[in-house]
This record gives sequence, structure tokens and C-alpha cells, in this order.
Amino acid sequence: MRKLLLPFLLLGALCTQAQNVDHSYKPLTLKLDEKGSKFLRIITWHQMWLSYTDNNTGTLDINGKASSSSTEFGIRRSRILLQAQVSPRFMIVTHFGINNQSFSNGGSAGTLGTGASASGQGGKRPQLYIHDAWTEYAVVPGKLHLGTGLHYWNGVSRMASNSTLNFMTLDAPIHNWYNIEATDQFARQLGIYAKGQLDRFDYRFAVNKPFAFGVPVNSAITSPNATNALTETWSAQAYADYQFFDKESNVLPYFVGSYLGAKKVFNVGAGFYHHPKATASRPTPTDSVVTHNQTNVGADVFLDMPLPKTKGMALNVYSSFTYHDFGPNYIRNIGILNQHPSVQSSATNTNTSWAGGGNLQPTLGTGTIWYTQAGLLLPKLKNGTAFMPYVTFTYKDFERIGKASGQYDLGLNYFINGHNAKVTLQYSNRPVYKFPATGTTPERNGSKGEVILQTHIFL
Repeated sequence: MRKLLLPFLLLGALCTQAQNVDHSYKPLTLKLDEKGSKFLRIITWHQMWLSYTDNNTGTLDINGKASSSSTEFGIRRSRILLQAQVSPRFMIVTHFGINNQSFSNGGSAGTLGTGASASGQGGKRPQLYIHDAWTEYAVVPGKLHLGTGLHYWNGVSRMASNSTLNFMTLDAPIHNWYNIEATDQFARQLGIYAKGQLDRFDYRFAVNKPFAFGVPVNSAITSPNATNALTETWSAQAYADYQFFDKESNVLPYFVGSYLGAKKVFNVGAGFYHHPKATASRPTPTDSVVTHNQTNVGADVFLDMPLPKTKGMALNVYSSFTYHDFGPNYIRNIGILNQHPSVQSSATNTNTSWAGGGNLQPTLGTGTIWYTQAGLLLPKLKNGTAFMPYVTFTYKDFERIGKASGQYDLGLNYFINGHNAKVTLQYSNRPVYKFPATGTTPERNGSKGEVILQTHIFL
């Protein structure tokens, strides 16, 4: 119980320490000419997580012992972004950093002891890697820009290109990044893109060559369930929305999560992603291997606006519906900053988690996902800080599981200086599945929870 209360106690302590001081600053920008039309902008940010997780049934700790719960600390993100406007028509973006470093995994998703020594010590020095590296030329300024490189101009939905600096919630729901750490590099692929705004239409389109990921299309594929396969085919993706009220900037690809009342935005959008021969399966042991196209289609609506006749209150609502086809019965179990992916044998524990240990859960797969979030920014306190409670709901219907499931998050933002300095506390509920007594379809085995306290500061 004390571990569960720890994030709440820390949030209370942080709130009581807030002072009525001037937190304003000028963005870190180096002017390259007298007018300032040529410049180098530097952005840096850190997001730290303290979490308490009710682990999936059968979870094992790093010594192989049963672990029903865990309290962890991790670096969710540590990044630096450089935006160089070298002329009115040329721009360079370089973005690098790390994600998901914990005491055990060293930034590698779901593995223990990356870079471990002979003594078994690991979990240190995660890889510093590039997130974005692209150049852009303004063919028709504002209306048509072309760019090349490792980029984040994604299709399907607004959240597929969400900024990590200004989430309304603690984080993204993860399923919004439909290729996350499979054929992309943390939601980026190598390719060519076009973007621009035509009156109130904002659009982005890209042709990419996804990263090689999966298994060779040969006799090694024995399952009727689709899996990622090695291929050299190119992908295409696009997203466009109509902006009814204030227009948003598209200089950079990162969609804002919440403007905190600074803008009145109402957008309706739709998009797609298509990658031929992205997965493969073998329908029966006597059949030949069959390849499958990956197709993701989505539509969404985004509302973020100040509430009239109120003192600084604002409303944020986002809802998306996405259809995913990765091939028959494709599924991916994902857990963010998961410390304990190992589980007991299902032969010795019939309730052992089918998805894996820790906080792993079915996140992406062939099927449909409906996601909705809503938050209310409350009036500022006397010291200039503000609270924003929010709720999310996710409805997943995956072919591999057979039955739909619902899950939710309850959260509270405490804005010390808007998104530049904030603390977020969130409780997340997730469905849990066990191995079936007969057949191959996992069986629902209740739900588990997780409490996360995040400190977020960016310059």
C-alpha cells in the first residue's frame, strides 16, 4: 500500500512547493541573419517516470522469482532537437536522444542485461540514436514542401505524428504508432514526403522504404498467424485534415496535444498507411507460405478550445477510429518501460499471462481500435499554476483474441509553467489474458492496473 501511495504523496509535495515566480523565458534560438529569418532553434526535454505496476499473473523478477507487483523509476524520454532554417526555403531537422531506460533494460524493449558483462550486470548505457534526420525544400512556400530522410510525417491519424512535448495525457496510447519499433525507428521511416496547407486543408504524404524487420519468407514460417516478414517493398502513407477554426502550424510534423486554451482548434481528419508483403503466414502445415499486405486506415476529430465565459478554463477532446489489417490473427503485445517481461510456465501456473510479464498487453493487431480522450483545464491558481484532470477510453477488437475489450486511464496534470514544466499522475487499467485450456485463443483473466508519476520539463 505504501508503494501505491508514493506517487500521490510526491505529487502533493510538488504542488505545495509551487511559488508565484516568473517562469517565462525566450526560446533558445541563434539568429543567422539580422532579421532572424535564418536561425538555429535548440529544444531539449526530459520525461521521468516513477511507477507502481500490478504485474501480470506469473511475472518473474530478474532472479526468476514470482513478482506480483513492482515499483520502478525510468527515463521515458531524453531528447535534443535542432531546427535549422538555413534560408527562407531550406530547413534541416536533427533530433536525437534515448527512450525507456530503466534499471534493468538499458533502453532495449523487453530484454534484460543489454550489454551485460560476464557477471550478469546490465541495464546501463542505452543507445543514443537518431529520431529525425531530414532536409526540406519549400517548392511553393506554405503550400508545397518536399523533404527527404528519416522523418515523422506519418499517415493514418493525427496521433501518429503527435508531439511528445505537449501530450494532454501522460503519454500516447502507443497503438497510434502502428509500426512502433517494428518496421520503423521509434515511429520514423526513411523516405520522401510532401506536405503543405491549401486554405484550410492541411496534408502530408510520404513514400518510404520501411526498415527490414521480421523473418525470411521461407520454411521457418510455420504458423497460420501472420508475422512480420523481411521484404524490400516500399510503403505509402498520408494524412489530411480540415481546420474549421484556428489554423495550426505545420512547419514541423509534430501535432500539438493541447494548446491549454491558447488556440481554438476543431479539426476533422483521415489517413492511411499501406505496405505490400509486410507479413507472412502458413495457413496449414501442407500449404505454401503466403505474404500479406499491411493496411492501416483511420479517421479522427480533435477539439481544443477555451471555454467562453470562464476564467481560463479550456476543453480538450480527441477521438479516433482505426482499422488495422496486418494479415490473419496478427498481434503485438507491448509494455512501456516494462521491467519484467518473463513469466512462469503455463504448465505450472494455469493463470500465467498470455501476453507476457510486467505490464505487457495486446496493443496492436489485425482488427479495429476506437480511442477517445477528454480533459478539462481548470482556472489558474493564485500562484499561476493550474490543474487539468482527464480520462481516456480505448476499445480494441482484435481478430486474434476474438472478443473485444475496453480499458481506461484516469489522470491529472499539474502545470507549473504550461507544458514547459508539468507533473502528471495517471492510473491505467489494462485487460489481462491467460493461456487457454484448449485451443489457441487466449482467455480473458480480469484486469490489472498501473500508477505512474511523470515529471516533464522542456526548454
